[in-house]
Amino acid sequence: MSKIDIGINTQDREDIAEGLKRLLADSYSLYLQTHNFHWNVTGPQFRELHLMFEEHYIELAEAVDDIAERIRTLGVIAPGTYKAFSKLSSIEEVEDVPGAGAMVEILTKSHEQVVKTSREVLKLAQKADDESTAALVSDRMRIHEKTAWMLRAMQ
Repeated sequence: MSKIDIGINTQDREDIAEGLKRLLADSYSLYLQTHNFHWNVTGPQFRELHLMFEEHYIELAEAVDDIAERIRTLGVIAPGTYKAFSKLSSIEEVEDVPGAGAMVEILTKSHEQVVKTSREVLKLAQKADDESTAALVSDRMRIHEKTAWMLRAMQ
């Protein structure tokens, strides 16, 4: 592969990519958590939550692709295994199947965690004048903040 010359020095590209790897791992872990809850939700709010969780995991599936492609654009290999994601992610894994209310609480906290991870990556991107990463991460933050707000409203 030829040398990357996009106006961001090598060290900054690598630092940003490392942050994006954590964001990718958090996003993929949240995708899996949301999909799991979509499959397993029960109770009086079944239909509403089942459909909402589906909307969320479909949106997250697109997001992980965008994040991974940005990592590749910066010249770094994107992680793509559960083992790698489990090492990088700050999303707490849920072993059993909680009730619908607990699912909403867990997903709220998980979306809030993705916002926190996004803020860390945003600082790296801004420091390096990496507007492309900053735009991607800002968009992700906005989506996760709004989703967390909607989930909190259900509690």
